[in-house]
Amino acid sequence: MNYQFNWSVLWSGQSGGWLLRGLGTTLALSGLAWLVAVALGIVSGAMRTVPWKPLRVVATFYVEFFRNVPLLVWMFFWYFGVPPLLPLAIREWLFDHGAEFWAGMFALGVYHGARMSEVIRSGIQSIPKTQFEAAVAIGLTTFQAYRLVIVPIALRLIVPPATSESLNLLKNSSVALTISVAELTFQTRQIETYTARAIEALTAGTVIYLGLCVGIATIMAHVERRFAIPGLIARGG
Repeated sequence: MNYQFNWSVLWSGQSGGWLLRGLGTTLALSGLAWLVAVALGIVSGAMRTVPWKPLRVVATFYVEFFRNVPLLVWMFFWYFGVPPLLPLAIREWLFDHGAEFWAGMFALGVYHGARMSEVIRSGIQSIPKTQFEAAVAIGLTTFQAYRLVIVPIALRLIVPPATSESLNLLKNSSVALTISVAELTFQTRQIETYTARAIEALTAGTVIYLGLCVGIATIMAHVERRFAIPGLIARGG
């Protein structure tokens, strides 16, 4: 093997700045999309377990519609399909302020919101029915019971699967390069193009993604142990 490694290309010239900007964009994109996904997941996941059928139907339609279409299709839909439907002033403002970033963020958030909904639903359904009955017995309405009792308990039960879904969201943010979002994978490809050093550039991207995911998993493992509910879920190892 005659390949000569040259790791200095990662910090010489513009490469280091590209990697840092790509990392920042990935974190911003993933963070905002995660907030959207969690909000949609909590609302739709709770709606799928309420007694009223119309709410269950609406939530089920959202989940089945958005989680069964590839993420790449949603990226293209939000970037190429949605802007022509908007008023001209809004469309021009978006394209002047990073339309590709916002399209990628909404695509990620809506797509993973549908998947997060199933995680929330499974957490709610794992709670003993007596918890809801006790909440209603002390005078809470159904909405209050969900807001004050059911959902807070469910959020503590679902930390492990929610962590996995959050890591998937972070990794899937790399799909945004297809609509020209200058996130981490986009920047590593740019380094490869300018330096012809594919192994070094892609290794750097791999290590950064690995570090981010391991760091998040470690933090969430601590959260899981800290907020475990005795009698409902055992503390993590």
